[in-house]
Formats: sequence, structure tokens, C-alpha cells
Amino acid sequence: MSSLSDAVAASGFASRVVHDSQLADLLGGSDARRYGLVNRALADRSLIRLRRGAYVLAEAMRSGDLHPFSIAQGLVPGSYVSFESALSWHGWIPEAVFTTSSVVPTRKTIEIPTAQFGTFTFHPLAINRYQFLTGIDRAAAGSSIAFVSRPLRALMDIVALRKIEWPGLGWVTDGMRISEENLSTLRRADFHRLRQVYKHKAANAFLKEMEAAVMDLKGDRRSGSKS
Repeated sequence: MSSLSDAVAASGFASRVVHDSQLADLLGGSDARRYGLVNRALADRSLIRLRRGAYVLAEAMRSGDLHPFSIAQGLVPGSYVSFESALSWHGWIPEAVFTTSSVVPTRKTIEIPTAQFGTFTFHPLAINRYQFLTGIDRAAAGSSIAFVSRPLRALMDIVALRKIEWPGLGWVTDGMRISEENLSTLRRADFHRLRQVYKHKAANAFLKEMEAAVMDLKGDRRSGSKS
């Protein structure tokens, strides 16, 4: 076990992503000394490099579970988990998702492959000012907390990213494999909450059409249950 990993474990970063700037504050001394400690910890595998300047402790040294969502937050602070990653986490799509995809408040798309935790992608979206975290919750992710989009926000982020025009509810139920049962849990308030989020007219038009289709679906389901 290296002196660096001891220091990280004692600092509260035992189950979190730690960056070079944090290591500098934690370890003190010269850059050359810190680089030497990092290289030694990487060599004895007590430290794992996720990307240049970002690391986690080896599994045996962590104080709790390290969830991919909390890693995503640590890799790009200010991001939130969305798209298929969030839909799968909420149980809204049946497929397992092996890439953790997030939205970032920047203009650059980032992809970070890791050997132990899979691939992390970060995508910018055209979102109105002060609406970035609308429809986003703080959720438990392992032993940490992560920002995760609610199901409708995750779906609409996919729409906004891919610039999808409304093709009918079949795209949602058949293409995305989201069940009518899950859709029927949506309320008008869920749609209204997102009306000011996206800058592009196509995304807002999709949201409006989907709201009407889901409300019709709920009406049909209620009528069917009474017959």
C-alpha cells in the first residue's frame, strides 16, 4: 500500500474520484514529489487512473461501493446522468446499458473509456439558461450521491440530442421499448415542467405531441378498465 493511497483513504476520497488538484492539496510538496507518489501508487495498483489527472483507489481500499454514476459526476463535475443510462436505472427500458451517458453544461462532447468501469460519454445540449437541472434529482449511487434525470427528462434529452421529430407514440413504445404502464405514470405537470428547458422548437414540439398522446393513452386505459 502506498503513502498516497493511505492519504487518499484518510481524506474522505476513498470511494470518490480524486483529481490532480486535490492530490496537490492533500499531499503538499513539489509537483515532482506528487508525480512520483502517483506513479508508485499506479505501479502497485493501489491507484487506478481513469483519465489523465483523475483517479480512484483500488477496490480493496475503498470505504464503500463505487457506482458508475458517481464516477461520471467525478470525471466531469457539473454533469448529470441521462439518456438510456437514466432510463435503464429507472427501469423504463429493458436493455442493460454499458455506457454511462451524461449531459454537460459545456459545448464539447467527451468520451472516456475505462478498463474497469466501462465507457463514459458526456454530451452538450441546447438548454435554456437556469433550466439545466430541471427534472433532475439527487439520487443514491452506491455510497455516494449523483444527479440523475427523471424518466421524461432522460427521454427528452435523447430527443434533443438526436434532433428527433415526433414520429408517433410507437417510436416510444416500440422503438425505445418503454411500456404503456410506465408512460401512464406521467402527469401533465411532468410535461409542463420541461416546457422551458430546450431551446430548439423541434424538441418542444415533440414534448407537446407526446403529452397529448400520453394523455390520450391514459384516457384509453381508464376507459378500458371500466368496461
